[in-house]
Amino acid sequence: MAPVLLILLGATEILQADLLPDEKISLLPPVNFTIKITGLAQVLLHWEPNPDQEQRNVNLEYQVKINAPKEDDYETRITESKCVTILHKGFSASVRTILRNDRSLLASSWASAELHAPPGSPGTSVVNLTCTTNTTADNYSHLRPYQVSLHCTWLVGTDAPEDMQYFLYYRYGSWTEECQEYSKDSLGRNIACWFPRTFIRSRGRDWLAVLVNGSSKHCAIKPFDQLFALHAIDRINPPLNVTAEIEGTRLSIQWEKPVSAFPIHCFDYEVKIHNARNGYLQIEKMMTNAFISIIDDLSKYDVQVRAAVSSMCREAGLWSEWSQPIYVGKDEHKPLREWFLIVLMATICFILLILLLICRICHLWIKLFPPIPAPKSSIKDLFVTANYEKAGSVETEIEVISYIEKPGVETLEDSVF
Repeated sequence: MAPVLLILLGATEILQADLLPDEKISLLPPVNFTIKITGLAQVLLHWEPNPDQEQRNVNLEYQVKINAPKEDDYETRITESKCVTILHKGFSASVRTILRNDRSLLASSWASAELHAPPGSPGTSVVNLTCTTNTTADNYSHLRPYQVSLHCTWLVGTDAPEDMQYFLYYRYGSWTEECQEYSKDSLGRNIACWFPRTFIRSRGRDWLAVLVNGSSKHCAIKPFDQLFALHAIDRINPPLNVTAEIEGTRLSIQWEKPVSAFPIHCFDYEVKIHNARNGYLQIEKMMTNAFISIIDDLSKYDVQVRAAVSSMCREAGLWSEWSQPIYVGKDEHKPLREWFLIVLMATICFILLILLLICRICHLWIKLFPPIPAPKSSIKDLFVTANYEKAGSVETEIEVISYIEKPGVETLEDSVF
């Protein structure tokens, strides 16, 4: 029993020793708290410990609270903190000294600082700013075998003057670049930007910061900045070298990983198989670069594959476009259609022939379409009569001469005449 009492007394003394500093110490807020812009959409928070703060054998920490543009809260042991955030709405933060133990939290009052929103006329900043990235292979660089392009588009502000012009910048990590290739609207104002090569790392996890500001002779253009997560804007390339083969009722599909800095195990795939005969659509998801399906060998199929970076390698993002369709199999409907057309044409020809024969036999054509009689002509009748008489006299003459020339019939001819 005695050892138990001794242990309890020792624990009580330790707890009291821990409580005494917390109860007697007075925490003071930090001093010289400043907010400094260090880059596009990036600020540095810096403060100093209060020189009047009692120094004891305690570990002081600091609690940082972001008030605007988006509330956030975190703790740190150092006296400065970097923050990536949009700045076109302004920025404000607070910091205080804290002392934490197992049972309670002691805290000082807050020290605050603020950055005001940049000047500019309302309605002049860009709207609907969107950006996408895409990876291409660089065969001329061994240090960076893949290059990332950046394409951004936006709409002109509703109250922007006609002489206004926009300019775009991006920051990734410590690199900042200004756009050199713009697309313009009918008034010559920049509405899109294209970076064929950037310092963006497709496998990186940093935020992409984009700023669009402008200038005009009539008013100040309000700047606009936005943060993009790479996984949410990266357009993955479709899989390469998609092949499909049919052996009996077995359809085998294979492909290669897209052009990307991610290794082969970092991709998910979707395979789409469309049956052209009955319209059935089959979509399968997998992690390998091959797929086998049992099919109807009397149908024709078109096969497509698309890819996305797996959540094992980064946060889930966009799917790629579908690959170009690959056509396999036999389409049995095509010969049937051809035979149907042939039989139809032959039937029509046979019916027309029967109708023509019936019309000819029954003189239906003449009954349905009787001939129109030609008008009589007195001159024509005159010529016809004269020709007939002349022809008759000639025939009579020829006949008489022939009878006279025949020997031994003279008595008969005399008796006739």
